[in-house]
Amino acid sequence: MANLPVVTDDTFEKEVLQSAEPVLLDLGAEWCHPCKQLDPIVEELAEEWDGRVKVFALDIDSNVNTTMQLRVMSVPTLILFLQGQPVERITGYQPKERILKKLEPHLGL
Repeated sequence: MANLPVVTDDTFEKEVLQSAEPVLLDLGAEWCHPCKQLDPIVEELAEEWDGRVKVFALDIDSNVNTTMQLRVMSVPTLILFLQGQPVERITGYQPKERILKKLEPHLGL
């Protein structure tokens, strides 16, 4: 899992759905090789967006309720939330440029 603050089933509503700031949620698992490839990219985004976008990791194996609520069928999955609503979803490994192309229009960065 990425070296990011962690969200769990217990903290998801407070940290993500009730956040005033945009939230990028990185859903993955320890056994997922593409997740490990994506981790450095998401960590870079977290550094670049520090103070503007909260970036969290969620382990799908330990947080089944949130995983099911979000209808995540494969990992890695990135979901961008604005005002508690999912506005963009990226599934599978993607290069940083492709991720930015999908997310930045929502963020106005």
